[in-house]
Amino acid sequence: MNGVKIENLSFGYDENLIFENINLNYDIKDFLAIIGPNGGGKSTLLRLMLGLLRPKSGEIKIFDKNPSEVSKTIGYVPQNIFINANFPMRVLEVVLMGRIDRKIFGFYTKDDKSEAMKALEKVGMSEFANSRIGELSGGQRQRVYIARALCAKAKILMLDEPTASIDTKGQAAIYSLLSEINKEGIGVILISHDVNIALSFATKVAYVNHKIHMHDIAPDRSKQEFIAHLAHEHNHFCDVEIALKECGCKSLDKGQKC
Repeated sequence: MNGVKIENLSFGYDENLIFENINLNYDIKDFLAIIGPNGGGKSTLLRLMLGLLRPKSGEIKIFDKNPSEVSKTIGYVPQNIFINANFPMRVLEVVLMGRIDRKIFGFYTKDDKSEAMKALEKVGMSEFANSRIGELSGGQRQRVYIARALCAKAKILMLDEPTASIDTKGQAAIYSLLSEINKEGIGVILISHDVNIALSFATKVAYVNHKIHMHDIAPDRSKQEFIAHLAHEHNHFCDVEIALKECGCKSLDKGQKC
């Protein structure tokens, strides 16, 4: 299913163009990682897809409609942010916020709570339903935010560096979870600051630096070869690769060493 289509899009602030006549086609069966240098437009591209910014020219369609018309089908997961441990909201309450657009009188039903618990179970956080959100680790909070998006019945998850400031094992676990969600038919589009971890799970990569260069991830192509193709001079795997191997989420390419 063609989830996102961008045609001849241009965007900028005042006279400074960030994008000019860019194009992108995204099918929800794919796990799309958006990578590129700081200032290249990654977050701007995501905001355009979310409908938070309007293009100067060209168009963005999500499921053949304007982003504002299908906002309920998009689940946005922000970067990991600090929350005071004394913040009173419980995990279940955070996830139930995904149902708030469906409320008429503002009361949650048994069905709402059942859906919220199912979402927490899917992300492995049901045992924390009554915990305060501020008491959780960064990785646990991100799982809760993903559950909130799932509770809203999102068809596409859009995530802005979801593993920033999370330890390596936590990163591996988050990406593994997102991969499983994608295999169940929900689109995943995320900005990643770590090329190695992105390549461990993504099926497509969009290299964004004021232009968009789309790449398929061929199963028989080594990550180092792909990184070299992107003109990055990495010659080793990061700590995340070690964590992936230890937890069995994804095997390293044969012959490659950290």
